[in-house]
Amino acid sequence: MFRIRRIYDDTLPLNRDTLKQVKGILRTRFSSISEEEIESLGERLRNPFRNRFRSILLAAENMRGRVLGFTLLLHEPELEFCFLDWIATLKGGTGGGIGGALYEGVRREASVLKVEGLFFECLPDDENLCRDKALLKENRARLRFYERYGARPIVGTAYEAPVNEGDTCMPHLVYDGLDRPRRPGAHFMKQVVRAILERKYAGYCPPEYVEKVVESFTDSPIVLRNLRYVRPEAVKSEIEGSPVGRIALVVNDHHRVHHVHERGYVESPVRIKSIAGELEKSEWFDTLAPKTFPDRYLYAVHDRDFCIWLKKACIGTAEGKSLYPYVFPIRNKTRPPRERSVLAGYYCIDTFTPINNRAYPAARRAVDCALTAARWLTEGGRLSYALVRPPGHHAERRSFGGFCYFNNSAVAANYLSAYGRVAILDIDYHHGNGQQDIFYRRSDVLTVSIHGHPRFAYPYFSGFSEECGEGEGDG
Repeated sequence: MFRIRRIYDDTLPLNRDTLKQVKGILRTRFSSISEEEIESLGERLRNPFRNRFRSILLAAENMRGRVLGFTLLLHEPELEFCFLDWIATLKGGTGGGIGGALYEGVRREASVLKVEGLFFECLPDDENLCRDKALLKENRARLRFYERYGARPIVGTAYEAPVNEGDTCMPHLVYDGLDRPRRPGAHFMKQVVRAILERKYAGYCPPEYVEKVVESFTDSPIVLRNLRYVRPEAVKSEIEGSPVGRIALVVNDHHRVHHVHERGYVESPVRIKSIAGELEKSEWFDTLAPKTFPDRYLYAVHDRDFCIWLKKACIGTAEGKSLYPYVFPIRNKTRPPRERSVLAGYYCIDTFTPINNRAYPAARRAVDCALTAARWLTEGGRLSYALVRPPGHHAERRSFGGFCYFNNSAVAANYLSAYGRVAILDIDYHHGNGQQDIFYRRSDVLTVSIHGHPRFAYPYFSGFSEECGEGEGDG
């Protein structure tokens, strides 16, 4: 078994290991590639301006993380085309459909980008153009493989012309229309070919050669070579499946237990159902089941005594009953009261966030969801979305309020801070006082909140423009 994963950069240790293995395959499968080009792979992923293409790396890995093959796809967003730079499997591997799965993944990625076509080079399968019999056999196998998807060499151009006198086995430019009804014309192709030759082969192809090849593209639409290996009815040009790297969706499966029916309580379960329904329509999300995490992740951002009290207080509240804070000991917080009904005000910032026996399990599961989404990123995922309630951005290190009990985003941000710097952007109308309080003196997590002014918007006592952190968190 294997999976195909998109590698976005070399920031995570997991991705660095994958890139190391990809470079190893490059060295064994492409002897003509320079060591400098191989080592630049990480920078190419981080910096699309380096080669003036956006690089998309897909890696096929087994369940132990061993790279079995990879593809590097180059995207030109302005001209709207993709160029398949490399596709290779592990030398000595048994195949197992890895090459086909990788190419199908490339086709899905290119289709989602809505490009005019997918292009790549393939060495000739004609003995008049390539005299090496062993190489000729490999070339024929490759072109046979691509014909299965309808991809064929463009004919009637000078693309195969030698750059230097005596050059042989010059590559074809192959076009995969990605099941589009029309082929591109000469004007578009001239831009594509110029971009390929001037960017990919900068320093190798002289300007006069580039001009000769570019001007040789005169057919509108382009003409493709007739099928040579595959019958027309056997061609499978349709795009199937979902693109690699869809958004992971983690939904709080315990949120329904927290449903306060009392008048004035506006935080409702219907929010999750409504949002989830719209997300499912988009077909951009893959559901990821929440995992259970130990309390140490919670204690890393919230006061331990507060967490323990909240759990006990919720368990101790009768079914169907709610406890609302009504006394707030602002003068002496070092001496917590013994009475449970009074202690609620010791940890709460308002009078309308209740304690009941359903609040804790729902809030604790929301934390698990946020951590599940965060961990998925550290395992190589690109985007994840935790759809949870109760919310969390008003929960501070040692207090709850605003219908928030635990700060889900702060727990996730703290988890991710072990891998690099993290930013929290809070766009709710009400100030995200919780994460501000938690990370106010830390430099590894930046908190940004766009909200109504505290003069007239909850929570009223936090979120002023001069609140820019303290100590290491200043700025």
